[in-house]
Amino acid sequence: MNIGFIPNKYARIESNRPALIDIPNDRRMSFGELDDRVCRLANGFIDRFGLKKGDRIAILAKNCIEYIECYFACARVGLIIQPLNWRLGNKELSRILNDGKPAVIITSKEFEEVKNYLQQNVDLDHWLEIGEGSDLSYEILVQTSSNEEPSLSSDIGDEDPMLILYTGGTTGEPKGAIHTHKSFYAGMLNQTVAERIVPSDVYMLTGQMFHIPIVLAINYMAHGCPLVLINFEAKLALEVIERERVSAFLGITTMLNWMMSVENFDSYDISSLRNIQYGGGPMGMKVVKAALEAFPCTLIQGFGQTEGMGMTFLSQEDHIHAVNGIHPERLSSCGREAFVNTIQIVNENGDPVPKDGKTTGEIVVKSDANMIGYWNKPELTVQTLQDGWLHTGDVAKWDEDGYIFIVDRAKDMIISGGENIYSTQVENAIYQNDAVLEVAVFGVPDEEWGENVTATVVLKPGRTATEEDIIESAKNHLASYQKPKKVYFVDSLPKSPTSKILKRELRETYSNKLGERV
Repeated sequence: MNIGFIPNKYARIESNRPALIDIPNDRRMSFGELDDRVCRLANGFIDRFGLKKGDRIAILAKNCIEYIECYFACARVGLIIQPLNWRLGNKELSRILNDGKPAVIITSKEFEEVKNYLQQNVDLDHWLEIGEGSDLSYEILVQTSSNEEPSLSSDIGDEDPMLILYTGGTTGEPKGAIHTHKSFYAGMLNQTVAERIVPSDVYMLTGQMFHIPIVLAINYMAHGCPLVLINFEAKLALEVIERERVSAFLGITTMLNWMMSVENFDSYDISSLRNIQYGGGPMGMKVVKAALEAFPCTLIQGFGQTEGMGMTFLSQEDHIHAVNGIHPERLSSCGREAFVNTIQIVNENGDPVPKDGKTTGEIVVKSDANMIGYWNKPELTVQTLQDGWLHTGDVAKWDEDGYIFIVDRAKDMIISGGENIYSTQVENAIYQNDAVLEVAVFGVPDEEWGENVTATVVLKPGRTATEEDIIESAKNHLASYQKPKKVYFVDSLPKSPTSKILKRELRETYSNKLGERV
């Protein structure tokens, strides 16, 4: 399997078939045009820059057609794309580039200041620019290169690396997860089965291409579906769904809440929607009911990591059954193992724990969709991949039917007064307050108790609540020792590229605040 040949298939079948709709840049492209440019770009990398199989290409840009071209061109000839998270600081980007050592970096004009910094701090041979107002170096390379099939493409396949995704997750120092054509394809296969994709779908990419959402986007293109590119804003998303007849997209709970809060939501024609996948954590019963009433389609939940892509799914039927009173508790699960995956929950000795809905252990995954390792981190790779099993660091329990309930990240468990407190349990209690949009619970140091339970809360637009309101409503669902001791109200929560809340940053911030008061 060579992921880079996806545009070629539909260029041969139906050259004029719509492939890309780039909303931010008001551009459209057919599969025939896309395949022509992919060949030209790949040949440019090889012939002009002398690149060879395994060399890296970094890109710093927001969603655009050129970004997709780079994915397919690199894959076609065995180059490894190294997408960069533009939300990171300059020093962190420098560290990632010095680690990956790409032969070429492509930047959009809007990140010119970042580029200037990187040029002073990173030794790279080739720089290309894309976007309005750029120096046209990328476009010149494409237009002046051959559109013949690249000579290297016939030698690229399953085991060749095609992608390095850098992730800090919630643990600190970013690390590069290496995915091959085979693992990328296996991730696509999991998504195909879970989302029940059909060729008539139109997919809207709401996430950024520097992380896992790109797998979902390319998967829809592999079915011949047009891909609509946006940089998410709630009102814009509704407008695009109506105009382009979008049938599917991936969002997080917050995105759906923002969309449902758009003024005159009911006036938008979103009847084309078939399915919405959400991630970043379970969705509460109230939100699921509201979403199923507001959006004319099914819902599924996906759980995964950068290292393992989609690991489990809570199906469309699970959501419908839950709101009708059949196993409503499963809405707090992340579903069951994905199509090509095998999952176990194991104790500290590596033995599977019973499916009793009570006993906890670590989620481990065996799958062709798993990464092959971390770039330049052999010791960490050995710790994470053991005998073919990916160790996730997520603590969970499961029921007799294999539904997995994540209790916490192992490092996020709070120990207060000798009692183990799972932050997700406290978060679920706080979510019962209807004014809460998002919440993160974590422990801060306390001399007497070891740690105190602390919560940061984002309120829904136009809603108000006090610290006492949050604590009192949470008490109704928790033991006394589990309730938060302190609540901070914030405009937003820090998140990783996969929309996981960065509790490490919150612990550091609010531990420092505690120190300032002492």
